[in-house]
Amino acid sequence: MFIAMNRFQVKKGAETAFETVWATRESYLGTMPGFVEFHLLKGPEAEDHTLYSSHTLWADKAAFEAWTRSDQFRRAHARADNPTGESLYLGHPKFEGFEVIQSERKAAAA
Repeated sequence: MFIAMNRFQVKKGAETAFETVWATRESYLGTMPGFVEFHLLKGPEAEDHTLYSSHTLWADKAAFEAWTRSDQFRRAHARADNPTGESLYLGHPKFEGFEVIQSERKAAAA
């Protein structure tokens, strides 16, 4: 398994616009071999931003890398900006990738 995460420092006051961009765009993730699940996480608020993270789980790193080279990836990210043109972020998103070496799940978990 491979976990791919991007951290976003979203400017104060731009949280709703950021969430709307994610809620209204087509991700195409479900069409990709090896895709398992996606989460958009909202984290703590700082003085000038709110921290968000996108979190995808893949069968392996190769499946994630295939996603980043795909037409689906390009289409999904073509609409990733704010339609007003103003940046919603403080700086660029920060990518972090992790290979899963151990997992534990409750047997009855949904």
